[in-house]
Amino acid sequence: MKFKVSSGLNIEATACGNSSDPLVILLHGGGQTRYAWGGTAEKLSQSGFYALAIDLRGHGDSDWSEEGDYAIESYREDLLSIIKQIGKPASLIGASLGGMISLSTAGDKLYQDYCNALVMVDIGIYPNEDGSNEILKFMSSGSKGFESLEEASNAISSYLPHREKPKDISGLKKNLRLKSDGKYYWHWDPKFIESRTGNRSVYREKQRVYANDISVPTLLIRGALSNVVTQDEVDDFLTTINHAEFIEIDKAAHMIAGDRNDIFANAAIRFLEKTLN
Repeated sequence: MKFKVSSGLNIEATACGNSSDPLVILLHGGGQTRYAWGGTAEKLSQSGFYALAIDLRGHGDSDWSEEGDYAIESYREDLLSIIKQIGKPASLIGASLGGMISLSTAGDKLYQDYCNALVMVDIGIYPNEDGSNEILKFMSSGSKGFESLEEASNAISSYLPHREKPKDISGLKKNLRLKSDGKYYWHWDPKFIESRTGNRSVYREKQRVYANDISVPTLLIRGALSNVVTQDEVDDFLTTINHAEFIEIDKAAHMIAGDRNDIFANAAIRFLEKTLN
């Protein structure tokens, strides 16, 4: 399904469940698509939630911003437009970039009525600097395209050595675009990378302000192998949002939903059931 948001962009989404059930919106990380959640949306629907996994602007099947506008607040406006169209507040599950967008929504006093619970997936108030740079380096590595799905799969395996390489790599097509030059390119706008380089102090200051005003029930989920959320980021998050709960998932790195999907989904569902009932 598609949503035309206030910016005029079309945002692609996959919905699971009954629209009359409590709304849960899943927001993926930078460079990913809605498919990064694996079966999480389906599991949520089976537990009595209306789950909506969206492709963020500039990612997957959603429109790209002609101006290269990939600011956190612009992503937030897209999210708020979708919530308003559905007509009820949402529990937000955000991974990495999606978590920063969710945090900025739940922590802004103007928009707090639109969010009733917050699940942060391997992202603190902001990411660890070194871990964030490593992600951007990986994302940039495919800028010239891949000759084959196998080459793209090998690049992922080098970046995620802890994860077993799938025997069937055809599913990668959902995350790649085959262009006229015969090469495969990641399913996101290269301008997104440009928006993430440079001075990060301004958005870090904003995220800190939002975090200080979080009042909704909050859960932080960290992958034990993650270099994006170190113990320092965990301690900072739990000190700042002192009512937040915390779970660490063993044998998972930054892409928790992909590494340990069942364990991650069950942890999120238990938290939401307890919070919303």
